[in-house]
Amino acid sequence: MSEKSFLYRFRDGQKYMDMWPLRKELAPLFPEQRVIKATRFAIKVMPAVAVISVLTQMAFNNYDALPQAIVMALFALSMPLQGFWWLGNRSNTQLPPALAGWYRELHQKIIENGGALEPLKAQPRYKELAKVLSRAFKQLDRSALERWF
Repeated sequence: MSEKSFLYRFRDGQKYMDMWPLRKELAPLFPEQRVIKATRFAIKVMPAVAVISVLTQMAFNNYDALPQAIVMALFALSMPLQGFWWLGNRSNTQLPPALAGWYRELHQKIIENGGALEPLKAQPRYKELAKVLSRAFKQLDRSALERWF
């Protein structure tokens, strides 16, 4: 695996996190919502956990435990990266056949209602599903979405 693809996986995860619609209807169907919430929580909280774990050992002059505190701090700082990595992998994974059919139906419904979308993909991935779902929740009314939700 090249360095470029390794770093692009994190970037894809960030983009996918911003793209995925956080709707209660999707929560039981997809794990993305839980991963996104956990990643956002980790972005806010884990830097403080990392600093506190090291500073408490220093404040109590417990320098023997400082290496363990540093390892714990590094683990805490890696938590958001783990979320971005998972989301990046997920966004580039091809949809299973059942979800691919659902993607095509939603895409067609949006086109029929006058929405503009990029062309239909032959082998859609989760990021294309996220785009279509976001557009569907923005443009389609509740009655048009009742079939799926």
